[in-house]
Order: sequence, then C-alpha cells, then structure tokens
Amino acid sequence: MDLTPAGAADAIERRDCPKCVAPAGSACRTRGGKTATKYHTARFILVPSLREELEVPVPDDRGPGRPGRPWRQGPSIEARPETSLAAKPIRIGYARCATAQQELQSQLDALEAAQCKRIFSEKISTRVKVRPELEKALKLAHDIKLAAPDQPVILAVHELKRLARNAAELMTISATLQTGDIQLELLTGPLTGVYDPSGMGSMLFVVLAVAAQLDRNYIREKTLEGQMAAAAKGNHGGRPKVIDDDMLLFARALKDNGTPVPEIAKKLTIKTGKNAGKHPSVASLYRALAEAENTEPAGHV
Repeated sequence: MDLTPAGAADAIERRDCPKCVAPAGSACRTRGGKTATKYHTARFILVPSLREELEVPVPDDRGPGRPGRPWRQGPSIEARPETSLAAKPIRIGYARCATAQQELQSQLDALEAAQCKRIFSEKISTRVKVRPELEKALKLAHDIKLAAPDQPVILAVHELKRLARNAAELMTISATLQTGDIQLELLTGPLTGVYDPSGMGSMLFVVLAVAAQLDRNYIREKTLEGQMAAAAKGNHGGRPKVIDDDMLLFARALKDNGTPVPEIAKKLTIKTGKNAGKHPSVASLYRALAEAENTEPAGHV
C-alpha cells in the first residue's frame, strides 16, 4: 500500500460506499449497523492507488457505533498521478484439488508467482457442484469491476481442469466471466495465456461454448443408444410391471376357463416393487388383459 493506513482511510472515506451506503466521512458499516473491520471492496477500489490492495482494514479509532456516526476528517493527502496504477490488472487466484490427500501447495505457489493479490483455495470433490471459494473469487472480481469498470481484472487458475468438471460447467463459468468482462488466465497446459472475453481471447470462450454443446449432444446420443439397446433386450425402463408375463399367462388361462376377473386378481401376487406380496388391483388386471389382446397377432386363436 503506497498510502499510510491513516491516509488510506482518509482517501476512502472521501467517497460514499456503494455497498453499505455509508456517507463520505464515515467508515463502512456491517448489516447490523456497526463499524466494519474492513472497508468494502466496491468503495476503496474507487481510489486508484488502492486498487491492488484487496483488503483495507478500518482504523481502530473508528470504533463501533450507530449508522451515520460522524468521523473527524483526517489530514488531506496530496494529489498524485494515478493513471498507470489504474491500468495495471488485478489478479485473483483460484486453486482446487479433489481430495484431502491431493497436494495443493504447488498451485498456490504458482498463483503467488503470478502476482495474484488474493488467492482462494479449497479441497472439494469434483462431484460437488457448489464450490464456495470459487464463488467468493468470482464475487470479488465482479465487485471490483462494478466499482471500477475500467480496471482490468483477471481470474487466474493453474490449469483449465481446476476451474470446472466438464465442458458444460466450464461454459457456465466462462459465461459468467464474459458477462462481467473478467479475463481468464491459465498458468499451465496447452492453452497457457490470458484470455480477454471482449478481445482476441474471446475465441476461447466461443470454443468452450461449442465444446459444451458437443458434450451435451454426445451424452444425449449415448443415452438414446443405451435405451434402444435395452429395449431390444426387452427392457423398456421405467417402473417394473405390476403384472409380469407369467402372471398374465396364468390370468388369461383362468379367464378362458370362466373365472371372473376380480377372483383372478385375488389369486395373483405382485413379485417386485413397493407393492410386492400384495394382489394387483382389478383395474390393473383389466388393463393388462386388454393390452395383451390388442398386441396379439392377427389370426391368433
């Protein structure tokens, strides 16, 4: 931080906070109306010289109090050129491994070497759809862009597979980056580099969209192939039949001998499913007999 803590607080509090609506001359507030321990990102990021400091603590002398509690203005700071600082990208790192036994430190070291100002990491299975630390990283990136739209923000990951489990999920994340005008940086792998969704790097996001659609089509085709193969073997999926072929054959023989359908239903026992051991309903038996007659080949006696 180029400014002293007192100077930083003075520069931040010259502006209203767009998040907690704390007025100029007052520290940021929590939801409970107390003084926050850190200034909200959307507020201090408005000060170009502080944009690379992703955490700015509130001085101790601000103390807790009611909303709107006044604070005595500190000494003014000298104006200084900030253009070069405003143009420097802010990198936010994200690291992930699937299990507690896997090693995470190499990713963290690579992200630190890439000069990431904040790094979010978690050990979480790829089967878990909700990843809290990734959501925090994306939220911080969006907060910075919301406060300073001209500020370049980069989400950095060690490799592409750390960001998502499959093409469809990767496309969802890439759409979020595109919407927020957040760049993506891959530190290793065949796609190493920085990709700007609004610039030349947009081609990567197009490729991800195509890959996601191909992935969905592939899954759909394989599912249909599996269903057709199962149907060819007589397995049509869904719930098991209440009245199987053996029960139906027995029921038709009794019916041909003049046994009433309600009496036939009492002689049958369901073999599988939640109603196993019970008798089928008369309506189910009538329906099964009717379907058997409709599917019977013409000319069958």
